[in-house]
Amino acid sequence: MEQALFRHFNQFISLSTEEFSTLIPYFHIRKLKKKTIFIREGAYANSIAFLITGSMRAYHISEGGIEQVTQLALENHWVSDLYAFLKGTPTTLTIETIEDTEFLEFYSHDMDRLYETMPKIERYFRILFQNAYVHTQQRLNAALSIPAATRYSQLIHTHPEIARRIPLHHIASYLGITPESLSRIRKKIMQ
Repeated sequence: MEQALFRHFNQFISLSTEEFSTLIPYFHIRKLKKKTIFIREGAYANSIAFLITGSMRAYHISEGGIEQVTQLALENHWVSDLYAFLKGTPTTLTIETIEDTEFLEFYSHDMDRLYETMPKIERYFRILFQNAYVHTQQRLNAALSIPAATRYSQLIHTHPEIARRIPLHHIASYLGITPESLSRIRKKIMQ
């Protein structure tokens, strides 16, 4: 389990096994069953999760009562309400498991300690948060300028396991379309 995290860190920074072993006590193994809430809207998001197995989704409920999925996370991805995590404010998102999920949880109160003792970790999280910002900006731009069929094709091309493991209504919500529209798009693609 920890090896997946070690490999992930080393995609962005160079950590020795000794340095990594000092990090391990800061990560807490958790398992949640399918359809279990990890963080509920309005709570404080004082942790971030690195998925080892399973999947999660982050969503909010609009004033009209419609769920809007803002993040889909599979293995080797981090999930949290980053704004609330970094600012110490109540979350505007609910994060729920889609499948039985095992993950490593990292708490915000440990982050500053690690930043001071291990500057490499500060660099890692800076890169992680920059990438999250860039991804969010790309999603926003795509939602405004790229047809839904193209966005679906790009998502499935980039992350083919999403089509196999994530229910279609969650994918449709993530793309900002109705499940019926997604069914029509999928039907056209399969022809």
